[in-house]
Amino acid sequence: MGWMDNRADTDRTAAATHPVYMVIYPGFKSMEAVGPVNVLTYANRHLQVRGDPRRYGITLTAPHPGTIPSDTILSIEVSTALPEKGSLATVMLAGALDIEAALLHEAGLVDWCRRRAFEAERFAALCSASFFLAAAGVLNKRRVTTHWSVADLLQRRFPEIRVDADAIFVQDGNLWTSAGVTAAIDLTLAFVEQDFGRDLALNVARDLVIYLKRPGGQSQFSSILSSQMTGPPGMRDLQAWILANLHEPLRVLDMAKQAGMSARNFSRLFVTELGVSPANYLENARCERAITLLLDTDLPMKAIAFQSGFRSDEQMRKAFSRRFSLTPREYRERFTSARVGG
Repeated sequence: MGWMDNRADTDRTAAATHPVYMVIYPGFKSMEAVGPVNVLTYANRHLQVRGDPRRYGITLTAPHPGTIPSDTILSIEVSTALPEKGSLATVMLAGALDIEAALLHEAGLVDWCRRRAFEAERFAALCSASFFLAAAGVLNKRRVTTHWSVADLLQRRFPEIRVDADAIFVQDGNLWTSAGVTAAIDLTLAFVEQDFGRDLALNVARDLVIYLKRPGGQSQFSSILSSQMTGPPGMRDLQAWILANLHEPLRVLDMAKQAGMSARNFSRLFVTELGVSPANYLENARCERAITLLLDTDLPMKAIAFQSGFRSDEQMRKAFSRRFSLTPREYRERFTSARVGG
């Protein structure tokens, strides 16, 4: 079994200007620990190159130190127990593939969250780790997110919580929650941007070859991905046709005609099969097409709107404002990653 040793951290928490505790336990999701640690470690490297003395101090900690197995072949050797005293700057708690089993076996971690969550400047529950904070009673009346696959379970088990099953990450006071797995990287990049500015976060994102950064309110889901998973072949074929013709001024009536149905029956069937109206699906798909063009090209807004099927750049702007609370221009300025030169 593979393993990692937290003694290899570039900086110790006690000597760092930005201490971070990464909390793991048996069965934790490995990417939710390794991903954020990579982001923070690369941030430290850029700070060093800049001659900036500030650093993240990364400490891996667990309820019971030792060799901690993950959900993969990786294990991590942890020598530090959960901090019981002293100030806490940033705490990041990894989720688990079997979160109900983890809750059952880690009652002490739930109690620690109850006692210390509000003492941290930032306490982030990654993916299904939101269940630990919920079980500790610290999320009542708060807005949170989690992995889409356990969002309904979280809401049923803890009805006092307001679960936003569609967000990448959510902040409510000092408590942060994120969606599944790779969303932990988005959240960590948000912390880097908050601590050291957008330029440093962008440099880290370039190193890791990822976009900086998906907005917290961006959907966990993709219309294109959904089209690959929808049931009846006829509906899949229709979605493929829609995506191939986004540049056209499609209407619901055009979609119904392609399906060989009346507009009313088509809309009813579409909602039944996809859980979203044809108009909303179409706008989602146009926004996704526009995002790709915004991030991967230097096309002007009018050209992007036209190629995405919007009637005008103003219609595109309104759609982006509704879905992302950003204009297309702001989206491009904030989230474009550098393209690799030839």
